[in-house]
Amino acid sequence: MKITSAKFIKGVVGPNDILTDGTPQIAFIGRSNAGKSSLLNSLTNSKKLAITSKTPGRTREVNVFLINNTHYFMDLPGYGYAKAGGDTIKNISELISWYLFESNNNPRMVVLIDSVVGPTKDDLGILHELEKAGRDIVVVANKVDKIKKSQYLNQLKKLRTQLPGHTLIPYSSKTGVGIAELTDELLGEAMTEAE
Repeated sequence: MKITSAKFIKGVVGPNDILTDGTPQIAFIGRSNAGKSSLLNSLTNSKKLAITSKTPGRTREVNVFLINNTHYFMDLPGYGYAKAGGDTIKNISELISWYLFESNNNPRMVVLIDSVVGPTKDDLGILHELEKAGRDIVVVANKVDKIKKSQYLNQLKKLRTQLPGHTLIPYSSKTGVGIAELTDELLGEAMTEAE
């Protein structure tokens, strides 16, 4: 399965007709600066689809991208640290919570973790909430290009031990590791369900 088209549709901050139009949704979530925007750009083979920033907390809406005219990729704001005021951080947290747990959407979830740092308390907390809500979750171990070669296999083994029961895909936007595997995991299965 290949991504042949990707375009930004709109950013939403609450109930919106686009969320209930029947198009399957795949939501991407992770800590601030976990690399969601870079991942979306590499996955869709586009340098400018999602805006990347070194400033944590740049994404403040749920950004909706139409993929292959069949699916929505939903780019959620990062959780955890954001370089913003208290009200903005509160609004971002409320938006994430609303979309994931109160909006009656049932997206397939892609949770990004930093493969070098491993799952943080925030990562494990969001995973636990998603599991409780019965979400279909794929965990992406992002930035694997930053793991020392001598530690690569041990680090992946450690991550699999820390995150049991989930599909875990090693990924690097920089080197292209995991692009084909993640695309097949998300759209291959989704296309089968849609047929």
